[in-house]
Amino acid sequence: MTNLRDQLHRPLRDLRISVTDRCNFRCQYCMPAEVFGPDFAFLPPDKILSFEEIERLVKIFVSLGVKKVRITGGEPLLRRDLPKLIERIHRIDGVEDIALTTNGTLLKKYASDLAKAGLSRVAVSLDSLNEGRFFQINGHRGKVKTVLEGIEKAAEAGLLVKINMVVQKGVNGQDIVSMAEFFKDKQHILRFIEYMDVGNSNGWRMNDVVSKKEIIDQLHQVFPLQAVEPNYKGEVATRYQYLDDTGEVGVISSVTDSFCSTCSRARISAEGILYTCLFATEGTDLRELLRTEADDATITQCISEVWENRNDRYSDERNEQTMEKRKKSKIEMSHIGG
Repeated sequence: MTNLRDQLHRPLRDLRISVTDRCNFRCQYCMPAEVFGPDFAFLPPDKILSFEEIERLVKIFVSLGVKKVRITGGEPLLRRDLPKLIERIHRIDGVEDIALTTNGTLLKKYASDLAKAGLSRVAVSLDSLNEGRFFQINGHRGKVKTVLEGIEKAAEAGLLVKINMVVQKGVNGQDIVSMAEFFKDKQHILRFIEYMDVGNSNGWRMNDVVSKKEIIDQLHQVFPLQAVEPNYKGEVATRYQYLDDTGEVGVISSVTDSFCSTCSRARISAEGILYTCLFATEGTDLRELLRTEADDATITQCISEVWENRNDRYSDERNEQTMEKRKKSKIEMSHIGG
């Protein structure tokens, strides 16, 4: 196994693969309905990587140091026969952990098959327990009850479940404590995510961000917390344990407290483009290499060169100048996942 390092001496350990650019939600911070309407041109099937192509790439990435694989979207459970892809990846020697990020609406149907195929963990996006607010946030596409049923089905199937809540000022900030209370009782880990400037469609403003400090201050008043060490180097969430020893919460704080220095993640978009940062403006076309009969050695060399030249640290550098420079050129969240 090659021990790749980028320009800032960060290893390649995690691979996130988007399997579709489609989603059955229209969340304002990701796929707003006014942009992704009925006439929006999603990728045709022949432009999206096949399971065979994804499996081949995972094998190459594992040879370069990747140990963890996360499947994302769009909504990945819209991809037909997804458990078969999980099974293919699970069989690859060197893959230690397979995770899935989903909105949870189809999780009740697929949780058992996913677990049997070798999925380890699932992260479920849920931004409010209030049906009205949740319905408004997701573009009038889904119900809290359906997501909660999926979460419980996943837990019953033996999957480790985490819940992700994107917090936006004036939208769902009032739900921070109620979300924590609910999932504390359920013994599931809740992670609050600062609203980020991913993609070009969400109209992001710094004024809409609820900071990690504000989130923890709110929680601490009701449920006293203490910070705990990360589970591993490069973990994106800052962990906090309830003082009554009934579990933990996390905060993913890319905006106010970045974690670029330990980022070990590469991302492949639904159309097979390799990106070295969630906020990237340019990528490397791996699909073309896969479909022009390049051998594994050629693809391995290409990926190695991309990673060794990587110096991304957008969240460290985030300011008006860098945001303006990248405006209208960042990859959309629906193509690259979270």
